[in-house]
Amino acid sequence: MKGILSIQSHVVYGHAGNSSAVFPLQRMGYEVWPIHTVQFSNHTQYQQGWTGRAFEAKDITDLVAGMAAIGQLENCEAILSGYQGSAEQCLAIKDTVEKVKAANPAALYVCDPVMGAPDKGCIVAPGIAEHLINTLMPMADIIVPNQFELSQFAQMEINSLEDAVTACKAALEKGPKIVLVKHLHSISSEKFSMMLATQEGCWLAQRPHLEFDKQPVGVGDLISALFTGQLLTTNQPEQAFEHCNDACYAVLRTTSSLGEWELQTIAAQDEIVAPATNFSITAL
Repeated sequence: MKGILSIQSHVVYGHAGNSSAVFPLQRMGYEVWPIHTVQFSNHTQYQQGWTGRAFEAKDITDLVAGMAAIGQLENCEAILSGYQGSAEQCLAIKDTVEKVKAANPAALYVCDPVMGAPDKGCIVAPGIAEHLINTLMPMADIIVPNQFELSQFAQMEINSLEDAVTACKAALEKGPKIVLVKHLHSISSEKFSMMLATQEGCWLAQRPHLEFDKQPVGVGDLISALFTGQLLTTNQPEQAFEHCNDACYAVLRTTSSLGEWELQTIAAQDEIVAPATNFSITAL
């Protein structure tokens, strides 16, 4: 059977990393093969803290070797990578992508280059950002950075829509075929903004901001999964982009309506496949 290899963090309670990405992809009809880079009791924004640990890079390579031994790497349609717990894990991702593409040259590599956020700066362990910028993002078919991560890759500040377009074009010149900016915080204070860039052009997607007492975690992981699944289904980047914006809004709207801050992906599962609200994307 064909599947998607998802190499990300995992939380036991709630939805972040693989806990945010796996079920939506399954609900969209895909087999998902998760490998966890870390396993925590809950995401790290709880004041009470969390328990758990990061896994060694060798754990990733061992598991991938096991998949290769049973002849399944050739059935991998996409590799989706997210949060990495060490620089060595980044190198294990590189090795994994090379092995999968050797077995199946048509497989896509989708890199969600988790480095940080605009209000926190770079929040990952030493060496990770450098490996993402210099190794994983250039070899990816698709990158899904936020504004901060795009600015690091494109090596420029982003303060306007025009800056974002320029940065996306610079990113495309470095190797990726598709850039999906999962959050452009400088574009609008009234709407949540995302951007898609391919060699054919750039598109802007926006949706209403929703009010939360505490901001949900794992939204970027959800966006990456939704786009990956819909792109594999349609092979139409713009259609996949619009769908992922609509479906992500549906999950967040359900989360808000239930008074939660953990993403309510189970409660919103039907709209992961068929969102009730559509926000048309705009060609730039």
